[in-house]
Amino acid sequence: MGALDYISNFCSFTSTRSKRKPMQTVEIKVKMDCDGCERRVKHAVSSMKGVKTVEVNRKQSQVTVSGYIDPNKVLKRVKSTGKTAEFWPYIPQHLVYYPYVSGAYDKRAPAGFVRNVVQAFPTSSNVPEENFVSFFSDDNVHSCSIM
Repeated sequence: MGALDYISNFCSFTSTRSKRKPMQTVEIKVKMDCDGCERRVKHAVSSMKGVKTVEVNRKQSQVTVSGYIDPNKVLKRVKSTGKTAEFWPYIPQHLVYYPYVSGAYDKRAPAGFVRNVVQAFPTSSNVPEENFVSFFSDDNVHSCSIM
C-alpha cells in the first residue's frame, strides 16, 4: 500500500445526493383485454427511469418489472394508464399448506396460484415437529424405530 493510497483513504468523498435504488423485481396484477392495453402498459412502464426489463403476460394479467425502481412509483405509473392495478397478490399453490382455506382460494387467480393469506400457512402450535433423525439409530444401523 503506497502513500497515496493511504492518504486517499482519509480524503474519500461520498456523495449523499446519488442514492441508487436497489435492483428489484415488482410484480403487478393488471386487467388487460387486448394488444392495445398490453402495449399501453408496457410503454408506460418501460419509459420510466431505472427500468431494465418489462415482461407482460396478458393471460395471467401480470406485469413483471425489473430494475432500479420504486415499487410504488411503478404501480402509480400503471394506474395512470387507466387500468386497475394492484401488487401481485398470488403465490404458487404448491408453497401453501392449506390452499382451500377461506380467503386463499380465488376463482380469478391464474391456474396453480392462490392468494397469499396468513391462514394458509401453519402455525408452530398446529403442526407437530417431525424429527426424522430420531427414527434411525447410530449404534445399530440395521434397526429402525418405525418397525
